[in-house]
Amino acid sequence: MFRHTRLPGESADYLAAREELRHAEIELMRHREKVAAQRRALPQGPEVDDYVFLEGPADLDAGDAPVREVTLSELFTGPGRPLIVYHFMYGKRQTSPCPMCTLWIDGYNGIAHHLARNADLAVVAAADPPTLRQHALNRGWSRLRLLSCGDSTFKYDLGSEDEDGTQDSTVSVFTRDADGTVRHFYSAHPRMAEDIDQRGIDLLNPVWHLLDLTPGGRGEWFAGLDY
Repeated sequence: MFRHTRLPGESADYLAAREELRHAEIELMRHREKVAAQRRALPQGPEVDDYVFLEGPADLDAGDAPVREVTLSELFTGPGRPLIVYHFMYGKRQTSPCPMCTLWIDGYNGIAHHLARNADLAVVAAADPPTLRQHALNRGWSRLRLLSCGDSTFKYDLGSEDEDGTQDSTVSVFTRDADGTVRHFYSAHPRMAEDIDQRGIDLLNPVWHLLDLTPGGRGEWFAGLDY
């Protein structure tokens, strides 16, 4: 049963504004659920190539341990499980790891064991395996599959890399049919339109939502690699 909490000392105007905000938040929640249902109702996606990636051992301290080839279809660990891939801006023209991508992946590392109950997850970058693994070691990423795709067209085909090797961040979801066919289900990019540059995947990171609860909001803050 819903119980409206009265705060000590709040004015009638403050209470009324807070109640109006609560109704707006309910409306926003219902709209998010409507959008999520619309996403789930997408028709069958197109078949995609079985791209080949390079993957090092799970032990990040393994040094110069050999890498192995793994295909996109092999990233699915069981039937009926979706695969979520985060396209990391690192490699080729992105000679240093993207701080904002790093912020996102820090969060994924923290929840990967929960997500694994329902879906598979991988982080893909154009950087070579040793370079990618060193950054992961620096950040303490211990729960993620880290894949290098610098020798494939995966990021270019999915729209997270251009002809010159400039990198972009993207989140893609794939499914695998019973016969092994891999299909694209959904992708989201930070740029949603010409006038919306950095908001397309905000829902995938709690930092912004916590800052939005504060009086100053998210402001112009930008993540760094120095902490």
